[in-house]
Amino acid sequence: MHVHIVFAHPSKGSFSWSVLVAFTRGLREAGHSFQVSDLYEMGFRSELDEDQYYRELGLDPSAPVPDDVAAEQSKIDGADALVFVYPLWWSDCPAKLKGWFDRVLTYGYAYFYDADEQRSSRISIEKALVLCSAGHTVEHLEETGIAESMRCIMLNDRLQGVGVKAAQMEILGGMMPGDDTFRPDNLRRAYELGRAF
Repeated sequence: MHVHIVFAHPSKGSFSWSVLVAFTRGLREAGHSFQVSDLYEMGFRSELDEDQYYRELGLDPSAPVPDDVAAEQSKIDGADALVFVYPLWWSDCPAKLKGWFDRVLTYGYAYFYDADEQRSSRISIEKALVLCSAGHTVEHLEETGIAESMRCIMLNDRLQGVGVKAAQMEILGGMMPGDDTFRPDNLRRAYELGRAF
């Protein structure tokens, strides 16, 4: 299986980077191939500019998209599965990753409407996995409803809403700065998810 991984964190000294390393080690051992779009390292532009905004409003599926968007769409087309690795910031993904969704999931690619007004997609991905590190524990995020809102937006809307057949979110919680209590278990879980992918 070929996996396209979208990584969104500005620091390679971060726990999110350690998660990426552990997960890809598991993928390698399982015999999978993968490529990583490191959005910060790539300098991926997250802002939807005026031209792309009007392209989306025009509902013309054949209208050209920017080169960086086309490159990301090509990576998705060449993958069997998608994985997203990022930290939880203010109950959602970093703005850089939100901008990736805004710009890459374009009209005519991620969604369009056929003659019967049925929504469809050119994306054909069997499964997606979201690996999200969080300072709060999973229990806290569940109790406050934040975990459910994260799953609803990321899995239902951003992934399964555009042609991904199955999507799962794994929250690696309890990662407060200076507290490594949950670090070994979270990294073991990331590795296991890669190994079993």
